[in-house]
Amino acid sequence: MAKLYVVPTPVGNLEDMTLRATRVLRECDYIVAEDTRTSGNLLRHLEISKPMSSYHKFNEHGVVQQIVQRILGGQTVALISDAGTPAISDPGYLLVNRAIEAGIEVETLPGPTAFVPALVSSGLPCDRFVFEGFLPQKKGRQTRLQQLVDEPRTMIFYESPHRVGKTLGQFAEFFGGERRAALCREISKKFEETVRGTLSELAERYAAQEPKGEIVLVVEGAREATRKARRERGAADEADEDE
Repeated sequence: MAKLYVVPTPVGNLEDMTLRATRVLRECDYIVAEDTRTSGNLLRHLEISKPMSSYHKFNEHGVVQQIVQRILGGQTVALISDAGTPAISDPGYLLVNRAIEAGIEVETLPGPTAFVPALVSSGLPCDRFVFEGFLPQKKGRQTRLQQLVDEPRTMIFYESPHRVGKTLGQFAEFFGGERRAALCREISKKFEETVRGTLSELAERYAAQEPKGEIVLVVEGAREATRKARRERGAADEADEDE
């Protein structure tokens, strides 16, 4: 029966490609890829040759219905992104949503995604966490940071190397420089690295040294004592305004 497969691909090491994911790509009728050149390299490594077209944030609204019609016409389609699990800070949500609306079966395979190993390697609590992905670059950025000031769960962010120093400085400003954090980069690749410290320490380090590669930032959640003190200050401020 025709369906949509959502297939995770390695975030670095090609050995992270699962046997099941490889089989699905071999057996499907058509592959939809974020970047056909990047995915073409993976498929050649796996010795897979399939018809393929691009599906990315700049064309997804224009091609999503064509893909849905392809599946309704009897083809099994596999969706892949450049790295990791589609729809997690990558294109994919719109296609999955439209496929479900059309009554198409969607099967998502488990597999690589960058934030899970970063969270575990950080050494911060991982029983409860919130994944924020990429913060807004301009409009809404400070508002979002303010909303997260009292978030008690461990927070996970994606960031580009050239902005990471500025972002860590903003984190220290909003969350407090004493918060514990970890910067994880190049996950599963040759130069994988996890640097742990306080937000102040990391902000100082990366203000002068731009890291290379894909970046995941893991930040400690607000402690109860900190949240309580903030609530008490807020209550005191309101009382002063009423007088």
